[in-house]
Amino acid sequence: MTDAGERKAWFDTSDRLELFATIVMAAAAIFTAWAAFQSAKWSGIQAIEFSQANASRVESTRFDARANQLRSIDVDVFLSWLDAVGAELGSGQTTIDPEIGYVPVDGTLSAFYFVRMRDEFKPALDAWLETRPLIDPDAPQTPFQMAEYSLADADQAQVLIEEAEEHAGAALTANQNSDNHVLTAVALALAIFFAGVSSKLNARSNRLGAITLAVVIFLGAAAVLALLPKVSPF
Repeated sequence: MTDAGERKAWFDTSDRLELFATIVMAAAAIFTAWAAFQSAKWSGIQAIEFSQANASRVESTRFDARANQLRSIDVDVFLSWLDAVGAELGSGQTTIDPEIGYVPVDGTLSAFYFVRMRDEFKPALDAWLETRPLIDPDAPQTPFQMAEYSLADADQAQVLIEEAEEHAGAALTANQNSDNHVLTAVALALAIFFAGVSSKLNARSNRLGAITLAVVIFLGAAAVLALLPKVSPF
């Protein structure tokens, strides 16, 4: 082949390589924009999930505080009732039926406390009295040890804590997804860089090497991007 023919073949090959590099750069740019969009969407989800987690924790604290207040009321009323029963047993105002257990007597202080027990506390108190605690030394010491003792506010506080943990976990997952898309965008930027550099190289082997590297990075990043979780743009 003559020198003119070799130069023509070289320029033809150079044009094809430049066209191929341009295609790789354009495709990588599109994928980079998509990766950046996905990263931004996942960052938004992360912020929302963390906000919901904090809101659930604040609400849980409110319910837990109210549950502690109600628990304190139950303890105070129960101890007052127990003291009144003890005093009345000593004075003969109240007696303990071996079969029935405690029976409130109208006009006594213990009956006054007994009928004013909170509705949430009464099932536990009734279950405790069925164990004959004033007679049987092996009975549970207090009604607060009974399975029947349950506070709705405490249960709601636990539910909210679990919701907060779920939202926090979702936020961490969203953060990881956002980071993964950023890393993919960085890889695609490298593909654009090597594809662009190839047009500045004179030796064909160097051009081919740069374009090959750009293609390998682009295909790898595109494959990872295709497998990453996606947020609908709509």
